[in-house]
Amino acid sequence: MARAPHCELCGARPARLRCPDCRLTYYCDVSHQKTDWISIHSRICQLLIPVLGPQPCFHSEEDRKHGKEELLRRQESLIALALSTAQGFVWAGKPLEAIPAALQALCFSSQLFGSGSVQLVPIYLLLAEASTGTGHLRQAAKYLSQAQWIVLQTPDCSAALQSKLHRGLGLFFIAEGNLDQALYHLANDVYLATAEFGLNSVEVSGGYLNMANIFFHQNKMDAANSLYTEVSSLWHDWLLSSLQGRRRMLPAQAEASPFSKDEEGIEDGMTKAQREEGTRVLCAVLKVREQGPLQDPRETARVLHALAMIHYLGLDLAKVLMA
Repeated sequence: MARAPHCELCGARPARLRCPDCRLTYYCDVSHQKTDWISIHSRICQLLIPVLGPQPCFHSEEDRKHGKEELLRRQESLIALALSTAQGFVWAGKPLEAIPAALQALCFSSQLFGSGSVQLVPIYLLLAEASTGTGHLRQAAKYLSQAQWIVLQTPDCSAALQSKLHRGLGLFFIAEGNLDQALYHLANDVYLATAEFGLNSVEVSGGYLNMANIFFHQNKMDAANSLYTEVSSLWHDWLLSSLQGRRRMLPAQAEASPFSKDEEGIEDGMTKAQREEGTRVLCAVLKVREQGPLQDPRETARVLHALAMIHYLGLDLAKVLMA
């Protein structure tokens, strides 16, 4: 007798509800089906059919090779879409909605790269952050343990990925109330990010911000003030450099042939992820600077200027005027 399929969301059996559109995903109840639909399934329902559905028969080695390459591209696209969707929910303060999308990314990544691959570490860290955000610290600890195990089993794991792991552990210990352990991991986050990206890189700012928040709540205002200032300085200087780079490119852009097929516009050197991170970090610092014991008009002005540059580089002119 065939075993009933597992629930797409929780893995429970039996799961007898099936998506009526793709007919490839199953759920143990209506609530799980609805939760998965809101999070990720509505975006990937039809994309699953050529990946999980019956595969075509190929009559030549060349066709088989092409078919495998096409399947791989579709799997990678699904992973990227699920992961970016999950990250978007976390940035928006909706950790519960992020979890199904992240689980989808984890499922396909495990199949594609293997259960011990470093490609899974960012997904485990995202799941840990989302689980922490929903108050499920035990589940978050399990995801962090998986990420730690993979990193320990990967001798050539990059400092950048190790930095992310330590930041995830730091956030977890903050939620748990173990601030000494949180500071230890956040200090490692800063050290490793500095080793990978440089002392003045914006990638270091997240560790500084979380350390500043700890010192702020411990009423260690001098340490907190110093770190908040460092965060805003890093972003302000980097954004100013990006803005100057864009201005230098404007003359070349104006002189470029309007018939050039390769023209893709001006590249500001800032990714969407960096814009989201910068906005989140600077808004957190702005909140501190505008109220409470660390009010500082000069620092507030610098943060506002940095936010205006982020919005300008992101072509969000309405927010530029508001900043």
